[in-house]
Amino acid sequence: MALQLVWFRTDLRIHDNSALAAAAKKGPVVAVFLHCVEQWQAHGHGANKLDFWARGVDALKSALAGLNIPLLQRDISTFDQAPPVLTELAHQLGAEGVHFNHEYPFNEQHRDQAVMAHCRSAGLGAHGYHDAVAFAPGTLLTGKGDYYGVFTPFSKAWHKNIQAEQLALRDTPEPQAPLDIQSEARPDLPAMATRPVERQQWPAGEQEAADRLERFLRFRGRYYQSQRDFPHVRGTSELSAYLALGMISWRQCMQAVLSENGSLADGDTGLVAWVSELIWREFYQHVAVGFPQVCQHQPFQAHTRHLAWRDDDDAFAAWCEGRTGYPIVDAAMRQLVNTGWMHNRLRMITAMFLSKHLLIDWRRGEAFFLQHLVDGEFCANNGGWQWAASTGTDAAPYFRIFNPTTQSSRFDPEGNFIAHWLPELASLPAKARHSPPGDLLTQLDYPAPIVEHKMARQRALDAFKALKD
Repeated sequence: MALQLVWFRTDLRIHDNSALAAAAKKGPVVAVFLHCVEQWQAHGHGANKLDFWARGVDALKSALAGLNIPLLQRDISTFDQAPPVLTELAHQLGAEGVHFNHEYPFNEQHRDQAVMAHCRSAGLGAHGYHDAVAFAPGTLLTGKGDYYGVFTPFSKAWHKNIQAEQLALRDTPEPQAPLDIQSEARPDLPAMATRPVERQQWPAGEQEAADRLERFLRFRGRYYQSQRDFPHVRGTSELSAYLALGMISWRQCMQAVLSENGSLADGDTGLVAWVSELIWREFYQHVAVGFPQVCQHQPFQAHTRHLAWRDDDDAFAAWCEGRTGYPIVDAAMRQLVNTGWMHNRLRMITAMFLSKHLLIDWRRGEAFFLQHLVDGEFCANNGGWQWAASTGTDAAPYFRIFNPTTQSSRFDPEGNFIAHWLPELASLPAKARHSPPGDLLTQLDYPAPIVEHKMARQRALDAFKALKD
C-alpha cells in the first residue's frame, strides 16, 4: 500500500473527513497544511480568523498524532504556489497521490483545479472530495437544469433528494504504524502578530466543537426557533466558527439532530429550523459556483450594479465604530469588534442599516465583517450581505427596510443587550434604551442619530426605484 498525502485546509478534523478516510484506505498517510496568509489577507480575512485557523491547525496536529499521522507545514504566499509545492512534497515522500476536500469560492476552485492538473501531469493521483456539501455543485438543479437562485425550492429539493449514504459519517482511520517522518512546527508568520480577540472566547479544535454541539442540543436546540432572534439570550449553536474551518462537519450536526429528533424535515420545530440554517450554508456554496459573479465583487441581481450608493466615509466610520446613535446597531458593532462574532439577527439589522439607512455600498460592510469575524466565511458572509442589501439571492424586497428602533424593541425588549455593550445607556429605563431621549444625550455621552429613519427609508426607496428607469 503506497503512501498518501492529505492536504488539509478548512477541514481541520480527523473524524468524518472524506479526504482523510479515503486516503487511509489506500495506504499510510502523511498530512500537510499550507499556510497562505498573504493570500488569505488579500481575500479580506483578519487577525481573528487567522489566529483561530492557526490554533485549529495546532489542534489538528495533536489529533493526527494520536493516529501516528505526521503533519507537515509549509508557508506559501499565494495559491498559485500550491501545485508545485504539493507535487514536490509528494515526490520527496514517495507518495502515490494527493487527497483534499473541495472548496467553492472562485479562487479556491481554480487553485484546486490547478493542483489536480499539476499532480496528474507529474504522474501523481489527484483526488478531490465534495465533503463540505451534501450535493456537489451542479448536481442539485432546477427543473430547467439551472442552479437554484432562491433558497426555499433549493431546500425542498435538498430534503427530497438527500440519501442516507450522503448523511453517513466517514470512517475515522485506525492508528497507523509509525512513520519515519516527524511532524513540523507551525512556520513563524509575522503577518499574524496582530493581537486578535481573547483566545479563550474561541478555543480551537474538534473536541471543543463536539462539546458545543452537545451542549446546544441538550440545553438550547429545542428552543432554537423561539429564542434564536434574541441577542441577549444564549439561543444559537455558537458553532459557526467551527463549521467555517471544518472543526466539525455538517454531517455530524445532521446526525446529531437525527439522534434527537428522528427527522431533518419534521418534528421538533427548533431542530428543524436549525437544520434549515445548515442548508442555507450549502445553498450559498452552490451559489458561489453557479453564479461566479458574486465571487468577483458583483451583485447577484445584475440590475443593482447601477444603484447610486453614497460615498460617505464619516458615516461609514460611525457605523464601524458603533456611534450611529441607534443603540441596537452600535451595541452590535461593539460586539463584533470586541468578540469577533455577531448574533445573526444583529448581522441583518446592521447590514440593512448600512446599505439602506446610510445607502453605503454593501461591499464595504461585507469587507469589514470579514476583517473582524472569527467565523468569516466568504459564501455565507457574501450571501447575507447581499440579502440585506436587496442585491442577492432571496434578496429582501428593496422596500423592506428594518426600523432599527422597532427591531430593538422587539428582539431586545428589556434593552439588556444594549446595556451590556453600551454601558453609558445602562442607567436608562429599559424602554428608553432603544431610543434615548434627546435631552439626555449630552449627559450620557452618546451621539444623536446620524440619520432620521423616515428620511433614510425614503432615500433608499428612491434609489432603488431609480433603477427601473
